[in-house]
Amino acid sequence: MKIAIGGDLCVMEDCYSLFANGDSRAAFGNVGDILSRSDYSIINLECAITESDNAIKKFGPNLKAPFGTGLTLKNAGVTHTALSNNHIFDFGTEGITDTLRELEKNGIVHTGFGENREDARRDLIITDGKIKVAVIAVCEHEYSYALDNRMGAREYDPYDTVDDIAEAKKKADYVVVLYHGGKEYCPFPSERLYKLCHSMVRHGADVVLCQHSHCIGCYERYLGGHILYGQGNFHFICSKWSGEDEDGGKSWNTGLLVSLELDKECKLKLIPILAEKQGIRLANEEESREILKEIEDRSLSLNNGEYKKRFAEFCKTVEGVYGFIPDSLKDLFSHYLDCEAHTDVWRELYKTWNHTNEL
Repeated sequence: MKIAIGGDLCVMEDCYSLFANGDSRAAFGNVGDILSRSDYSIINLECAITESDNAIKKFGPNLKAPFGTGLTLKNAGVTHTALSNNHIFDFGTEGITDTLRELEKNGIVHTGFGENREDARRDLIITDGKIKVAVIAVCEHEYSYALDNRMGAREYDPYDTVDDIAEAKKKADYVVVLYHGGKEYCPFPSERLYKLCHSMVRHGADVVLCQHSHCIGCYERYLGGHILYGQGNFHFICSKWSGEDEDGGKSWNTGLLVSLELDKECKLKLIPILAEKQGIRLANEEESREILKEIEDRSLSLNNGEYKKRFAEFCKTVEGVYGFIPDSLKDLFSHYLDCEAHTDVWRELYKTWNHTNEL
């Protein structure tokens, strides 16, 4: 069985016309050839497909794609979409209803979203009659995750998720986890992310792919499992955002298509892709060598613990974003944030907008 997995896809205004008109060749170029030749192709749909203007309340942009996107994905060879991310609920129940209708109309299966928290925990099972694969798509807690009494995305939970992985491993030959989290623009994992990915492998995950960071991260083999800390964007072309990374857009416009070949063992191949103008393409041989060498060099930091230092250095570059807390309260805030019991109380008393949106 061959499965192709792409990272984050969002149809930005630069590309609206292509997706509205079903022009998959212009949008996906020769990347579509790999999608079509695979038995199954999965992408992370990081936007609603809707014409609604009823955006939910949140910090950050509300993202949506035009009708026609479902057909464009189908024409490109996409068979499945993961919806567990921080933008899928950007236009509330109307937006997700439109999205599911668009996907279903074009025969694209979705996972990572449900009517409530428990319903969202359903795994995606893919089988060719010989090999059975369980796909578990989860996201960190930011605006879209399901509640006990409201629809939403499948959340990452440090207890439930590893239990789900262990249960899935009993029923499937392979377990693939799509984890939507990690710090944007940082190619190194935090120690928390490093540990949780290792935990997921120990509980039965064969492949863990971290998305959301908008840049390619590090890769490692751990106890026979594959962990990619940052897949980079798949199709997320935006001229006004691509310059936010330190290299003038190179990181934003470079991603990895992951190809899995599953039989008696799980073989993983990283395929570099590049964004240009309105579409994406496979990197050429020279570009691929350079990108893969950068990953190899960066990944050495996982072996010697250097990744912790590199993550700390990155955090210093974004310190201003978190500097709104008065100096007089920083010690108290950090204490509450550090202690699990205090954090439980904090979360109970001060609910985020996710708990009130569309209720």
